Amino acid sequence: MKAIGYAALASLIAGGAYAGGYVAPVVEQPVITPVETVAPSVGTWDGFYAGLQYGKGTGDLGNRGALADFGDFDAYGLHAGYQKGFGKFVLGGELDYNKVSPDEVYSDGDLTRLRLRAGYDAGRFLPYVTLGAAKLDTDEFSDTGLTYGLGVDYKVAEHFTVGAEYTRNDFKDVLHDSLGVDGNDLDMNMVQVRASYKF
Repeated sequence: MKAIGYAALASLIAGGAYAGGYVAPVVEQPVITPVETVAPSVGTWDGFYAGLQYGKGTGDLGNRGALADFGDFDAYGLHAGYQKGFGKFVLGGELDYNKVSPDEVYSDGDLTRLRLRAGYDAGRFLPYVTLGAAKLDTDEFSDTGLTYGLGVDYKVAEHFTVGAEYTRNDFKDVLHDSLGVDGNDLDMNMVQVRASYKF
């Protein structure tokens, strides 16, 4: 009788082993869907803007003995303009005013410029060139001349940009009207940093 019981037990064990024995439950792993990262839009460069600028410069009067050379100066002021994008190109116009404060000899002057701007839309960066007319008024002389240069703006936020700019401002015979002296051309080079708000 014991032999029959052992045989039945062995048969059950063998059957369980044949069926694969104990199988751990399968836990399904959650499916993680990749999230697409979208670069934040930087918007366009179109619209009106205004801001402030500050920098340093140097002026060469082409001195022929009538007056001392113009020398180094500070230049600070404000600007306003409008620009419009045409594909990757950005065109516009700007009016700016600078108080020019020489280190020595000369009185402070007023430099007003009306300029065209042409730039390339590189996302957050806008490299550009400028060309226009400049008027300089000091106690010693007053003249209108040519201004040109290049710069780059960087879009910190949708409505706020910072930038740097180099310009050259050329004036011919600046002492002709005040002293009757010819041949004193004033060449002014300026490097400025700028901050602008786009409306």
